[in-house]
Amino acid sequence: MASKLFSPLKLGGFELANRIVIAPMCQYSAVDGSASDWHIVHFSNMLQSGAGVFILEATGVEAAGRISHGCLGLYSDANEEALARVLKIVRPYSKMPIGIQLGHAGRKASTQIPWLGGGGLKAGQNPWPTVAPSAIAFDENHDTPSAMGDAEMARVKQAFADAAKRALRLGLDLIELHGAHGYLLCQFLSPIVNKRTDRYGGSAANRARFPLEVFDAVRAVWPREKALGVRLNGTDWREDGITIDEAADFAAELAKRGSDFVHVTSGGNGAANIPLGAGYQVPLAEKVRDRAKIPTIAVGMITDPAHAESILAEGKADAIGLARGILNDPRWPWHAAVALGENPPGVSPQYLRGAPRPKA
Repeated sequence: MASKLFSPLKLGGFELANRIVIAPMCQYSAVDGSASDWHIVHFSNMLQSGAGVFILEATGVEAAGRISHGCLGLYSDANEEALARVLKIVRPYSKMPIGIQLGHAGRKASTQIPWLGGGGLKAGQNPWPTVAPSAIAFDENHDTPSAMGDAEMARVKQAFADAAKRALRLGLDLIELHGAHGYLLCQFLSPIVNKRTDRYGGSAANRARFPLEVFDAVRAVWPREKALGVRLNGTDWREDGITIDEAADFAAELAKRGSDFVHVTSGGNGAANIPLGAGYQVPLAEKVRDRAKIPTIAVGMITDPAHAESILAEGKADAIGLARGILNDPRWPWHAAVALGENPPGVSPQYLRGAPRPKA
């Protein structure tokens, strides 16, 4: 019987050759939001993996929406031109679809690059003011953001739409909106952060209003023949945070509005005890998928091919997201294919002599 992991999957207007998704991974190597030569190295590596789709890292829709000074952006002509240059170099050598994750860091913006210490930028490190649904700092190492007013919300919403237009000009195949990990859209969804008393706060439906408005703005400019989806939190791992029922309801509303998939993850809105382990977020993906009836990507410490196959075969998700695992083993799809009795996918002719083969 053919492997489920290596069966095709339709997302929006195009079909993935297999169900392995390279999830967005921040590289902290951009300059003023513009892709650098490091991105040539990274993109080339990922595009030779044989995965079904490669989603580029969290990309700020405005300069103040970047997590750090090193984060990718798509808010200026210079950003667009730099990314176009990288894509022109890497694309001829792989047929893999390429997507991008558009986001805004909100109160978690203006942060130091992890290997330089992380935490909020200090005086002398060129920090910038941050925004959030409510004026609540992420922690003691971050400045208190300003609560967004209507004008700021309208500006950010337009920034998402404008970035989507740039992604379209770049010929990208998929957009994933970042509504997870405690960044701006997720901040609106979470009662940990969202303490508003207007129509954007209070009930789960009100907290979802701004993220849904952003989705609608992007959906209006992004062609139906391409894929559009959202990464969302299934839980904040706290009693005062997002619940799985709220996540499923949000996903169902996204499906009604034309979302082609959701990518289910968790955490990031505040300190929490997270039960890390292989596939620890899969039950969240399964519940969202069952309730919302939308193609769902599961992610989180899924590194064993047999485990990945079982998740799909048992109907717990429609695709498997890989991040740190594929950094550790950029040929994971090849090795997974052989383990499941399939031929390695997407092997460039230059690498054919080194590609493994399944046992007869």
